Amino acid sequence: MTKQAKEILVAIIGAGGVGGHFLTQLATLVNQTPALNVSLCYLGIIDRVYWTSDYSAIDLANALDILAEKGQDPISLEQTIDYLAKAPSKVILIDNTSVQSIADLYPRILGSGISIVTPNKKAFSGTYDLWKEAFEAARSGGSLIEHECTVGAALPVLSTLRTLIAAGDDIHRIEGVFSGTMTYLFSTFSPVDGPASTARWSDVVKKARELGYTEPDPRDDLNGMDVARKLTILARIAGLKTESATSFPVKSLVPQALETVPSATEYLEKLPAYDHEMDELRATAEQHNNVLRFVGSVDVQSGALSVGLRQLPKMHPAAQLVSSDNIFSFYTKRYGDRPLIIKGAGAGGEVTAMGVLAGLLKTVDRLN
Repeated sequence: MTKQAKEILVAIIGAGGVGGHFLTQLATLVNQTPALNVSLCYLGIIDRVYWTSDYSAIDLANALDILAEKGQDPISLEQTIDYLAKAPSKVILIDNTSVQSIADLYPRILGSGISIVTPNKKAFSGTYDLWKEAFEAARSGGSLIEHECTVGAALPVLSTLRTLIAAGDDIHRIEGVFSGTMTYLFSTFSPVDGPASTARWSDVVKKARELGYTEPDPRDDLNGMDVARKLTILARIAGLKTESATSFPVKSLVPQALETVPSATEYLEKLPAYDHEMDELRATAEQHNNVLRFVGSVDVQSGALSVGLRQLPKMHPAAQLVSSDNIFSFYTKRYGDRPLIIKGAGAGGEVTAMGVLAGLLKTVDRLN
C-alpha cells in the first residue's frame, strides 16, 4: 500500500506576473494529481490578504476571486510569520515578490520552521551576512530553502552547479549571458547573421520595452544589477564569500548623465543623444568579425567577478543566443576547456512560475 503523503500547507505572497502564472499552474497540477497533498491557507498581495483562521484550504482555482471578494487589509509580515508558525502542518511560503523587506525576514521565517520557495534574489544576492543567516536559520529551524529560479528561471542552473561540487569536481570559471533582456537587445543591435546592423541603440531599447522584454524603466535592466545579483548567487554557491552584488565591477549601459533623470519617459527621450557611443562599440566589434554581448563572469580560482559588455567571436555559443535565452557555461577540472553548457529561456513569467512550481514539488518531496 502506498503511504499517503502528509498534508503540506502553502502560503503565497505575490499573485501578479510570476505569482499569477504560479497559481494557475499549481491549481492545474493539484487537480490532476490527487496524491499531491498540498493546500493553500494564505494568499497575499500588496494591498489585500486572505487566510483561514483554522488553516482550511482556499480553493486554488478561485483563489484570486476569493481574495478580491473576501480579502482584508494586509497584516504585518511579523503577524503573517506568527500565523504560519502556529499551523498544524508543515508550511511552505512561496515568495513571488522581489521585495527586500520580505527577504530581510527570511532568517526569522526559516528559524520558525517555515520553508521557503522563491524567485526573489534579494536574500541571496544581498549582504553575505543575510545569506549566511538564512541558511543557518534553516538548519536550526528544520526548514528548507529552494531558490533555483533566482538564476535562469526554470533552467537547472543552481542544481547543476551544486551537483558538480557534490561530485567532487573543481569549478574554475562560470560565465555567460544571464539576462534575457540583454540577449534580445544585443542579438538585435549586434546580430551574428546578415549584413551589419544599422539599428539605433535607442530604438532597440524602446522596442524591447514595448515588447515587454525590459522592466517598465529599462535602466533597471541596463544598469547590469540583475546580472550582478545572479552572478553573486553563483559565486557563493561555488564557495566564494562575495560580499554583495555591488562589491565587484559592474559596467552599466546607462549613460551617467541619464542615471538620475526622474522618469523612464525622460530617459528614453534623451537616450538618442548617446547612440553614437554604442555605434562606436559595435563598429569596433565588427572590424574584428565579432559581436557585442553582455557577459557575466566569475573566476572561482582567483575570486574575480565582472559584469559588462564584451566582444565575442560569432561562433561563440553566447553570441548565437536568440530571443530572451540565457546561457551558462561551467568550466571545471573535469570538463576542461569544453564547458558544460545550460542554455534556454531564462526569463518570462510563465517559465519562472514553472521554476517556482518545480521548487515547491521538490520541497514537498523532501518534507515528506
